[in-house]
Amino acid sequence: MYFTQEGLNKLKAELDHLIGVERPAISQQIAEARDKGDLSENAEYDAAKNAQGMLELKISKLQETIRNAKVIDESKMDNSKVLILSSVKVRNTKTNAVMTYMLVPENEANLKEGKISVNSPIAHGLLGKSVGETAEIKVPAGIIGLEIIEIER
Repeated sequence: MYFTQEGLNKLKAELDHLIGVERPAISQQIAEARDKGDLSENAEYDAAKNAQGMLELKISKLQETIRNAKVIDESKMDNSKVLILSSVKVRNTKTNAVMTYMLVPENEANLKEGKISVNSPIAHGLLGKSVGETAEIKVPAGIIGLEIIEIER
């Protein structure tokens, strides 16, 4: 999986929190439930053990994702064409509305921040295009034309 350095840092911080905060808290819950006596009918113990299993699975998956992560080197990318991590200013050819999107790996998409998945229909239409070109993009409402005004990194 590809990540920006920022995205990878967020994953590492989440992993550190799970290992350093969540894991000790669940261990404490298990110890407290164990101290209450008979484990065969102890719902608190069962719940804590289930939570521990889920946490360990989440930690394992995050560790694997981080191990296999590839950081995108922006310095080696062509600025003349729309690529992943491009910030693209576009103009809707019908409405003249101007929008700016940043094309990011799918797991870092956040529409409120203007970050769209590189796998989205809009991103697919923009990829490889240069300033001045128009992308015809099929959306549920029909086809929209987006003229590329500016490409930045």
